[in-house]
Amino acid sequence: MKTQLKLAIAAATMTALLAGCATGGGGYYGGQQQPYPGDPNQQPQQQGGMNRTQKGALIGALAGVAAGLLSGNDATERRQRALIGAGVGGLAGGAIGNYQDRQERALRERMQGTGVDVIRQGDNITLNMPSNITFAFNSANLDPKFDPVLDNVASTLTEYNQTIVEVAGHTDSVGTDAVNQRLSEQRAASVGNYLMSKGLVRDRFILTGAGKTRPIASNDTEAGRAQNRRVEITLVPVRS
Repeated sequence: MKTQLKLAIAAATMTALLAGCATGGGGYYGGQQQPYPGDPNQQPQQQGGMNRTQKGALIGALAGVAAGLLSGNDATERRQRALIGAGVGGLAGGAIGNYQDRQERALRERMQGTGVDVIRQGDNITLNMPSNITFAFNSANLDPKFDPVLDNVASTLTEYNQTIVEVAGHTDSVGTDAVNQRLSEQRAASVGNYLMSKGLVRDRFILTGAGKTRPIASNDTEAGRAQNRRVEITLVPVRS
């Protein structure tokens, strides 16, 4: 609960700060990317706002709050009860960290060079899958070239089966709220259904969509929008 509260506060802070940056212009993208060569918008801070470089740096610094669980504690607890009821043993104490340490190492090895980022937040592990390697623009159909990567994810989840798996879809800000929400849910379903087709227990899964509400980069450039179009898989240990 404390972790979720901290993430919510950080996300709210990012939203408020970015809203206050509007007069400073947009167009820089977050993360470790560099501004476009010769970008005319790299200018001193304007009165009442930030320039694009400062805005991009702010997004990059706070991007981590967007990764992680969307569904909340209630949904996670329901899945946990279902799994324990089905005979999946829970983890306790130091065993949780050790279990996730081993799973994290396995995922980093298997995701190396695939374009998938492995992010550790406390006891949770999130796989960030950008749309340029998973989906075509405005589509929820998985790119077949990505199947081997998802196969490796599925094999890891089979090996480490004491986790709840939240699959969350995200979009950029282009289009209406309704269209983006539907697309984010469809993309989450595509990834989740693929993983479940590999024999993973359905009760482990939570499929959800965030639409355009949780950007990890500026939506003012195509590079930033591409980062925001993504699917995140968050692995939460089943606690005894």
